[in-house]
Amino acid sequence: MNASRNLYISMLIAIVGIVLYVLYANFIYDPQAEQFLSRKEGLKREVAVTAWLNAMYVHVIFACAAMVSGASNFSNKMLRRYPTFHRTNGYIYAASVLVVVLTSGYMAPYATGGKLTSIPFNLLNIIWPGLTLLAIIQIKKKQIHKHRQWMVRSYAFCFTNLFIHFFEAIFDNGFGFDYKTSYALGVYCSIGVLFLLGELVIRTVYRTPPTITMQPRATNP
Repeated sequence: MNASRNLYISMLIAIVGIVLYVLYANFIYDPQAEQFLSRKEGLKREVAVTAWLNAMYVHVIFACAAMVSGASNFSNKMLRRYPTFHRTNGYIYAASVLVVVLTSGYMAPYATGGKLTSIPFNLLNIIWPGLTLLAIIQIKKKQIHKHRQWMVRSYAFCFTNLFIHFFEAIFDNGFGFDYKTSYALGVYCSIGVLFLLGELVIRTVYRTPPTITMQPRATNP
């Protein structure tokens, strides 16, 4: 129990750090995304910078909201003590995912590498809300264990951008590939690895059902 609690606390600390860094990088350090936009290659259409930046700002804010709300809902203590908050927070997560994929859908045609990169982004924009919807369906059926497993699969993709840049750096700095190729490979690798990591967490951390029962909602007489 202590090991699980420590792992969860460590995850929360890491997520807070990631969120603070992302907000700093996108709203303070480089609010015009000059570094990122200057490296875009293989585009068939010119980037409408103002509209793209506005979409990016919304994308970043709701991606951070999804990361925080999703993480907090994995707490068993939160679920037991504050089931109403857990439920509301779950819908906040789902709404945040929807906003993220909508803004990602706008930005996908401008992805570095052109169609080779925009295709997996658009595919993810279908898969991610689909996984989230399956999680909602399972909890509506009072299937807590299955709900949590589908939430793990969904939540894993909150880290897509982080893993893209991680793999891009490996291919760029480690193998000497050009930025366009490194970024495209980073997109494909991040999607595949995050799917596998989600399954790994399910088969290790969440392989057994939680000792939590759904309480019936109070009804007015």
